[in-house]
Amino acid sequence: MRKLKLIVTVLVLNVFGTTDGNSQIVSKDLDSLVADAMVKFDVAGVAIAVVKDGKVIYKKGFGVKSIETKQPIDIYTNFAIGSNSKAFTATALSILAEEGKLSWNDKVKKYIPEFRMYNDYVTENFTIQDLLTHRSGLGLGAGDLMIFPNGSDFTIKDIVSGFQFLNLNQLSGLNLIMIINST
Repeated sequence: MRKLKLIVTVLVLNVFGTTDGNSQIVSKDLDSLVADAMVKFDVAGVAIAVVKDGKVIYKKGFGVKSIETKQPIDIYTNFAIGSNSKAFTATALSILAEEGKLSWNDKVKKYIPEFRMYNDYVTENFTIQDLLTHRSGLGLGAGDLMIFPNGSDFTIKDIVSGFQFLNLNQLSGLNLIMIINST
């Protein structure tokens, strides 16, 4: 994961880090930068998209998904970005809050009326801020198996409706059992 972050940072600085605001880079130059970065950082593959003025002006996959299967990466390849999605979510919500389109103290049900948790109080009082600060009362990783590992066929609707069945007491007990068994 650190390699991926470093590659993206290096590419962004190399492509957009010039002092001349009118500088342009052509596709073959970007292709060369990506190829060099892949060698330097020893990665099997990456996908790149460049967005300018709200429009995608460049998109391409490089390398392979797996060195074993040699299956090529394309612009539609999904990457396991782990907890980076939390930063993207927090940033998107921050932009909406700054624009006045939501408040951190808004109830989740205001935007997702079908949202349900394990009890009525939590369901009715759970806020946007609670979502980002892990104040649900659910244990670590609760619900993760609905989307991980790859191959689950749960829809967004399935995941949202599934939270009501994640029981706080059962999860806490399960976490305790896992802790005891690991010692």
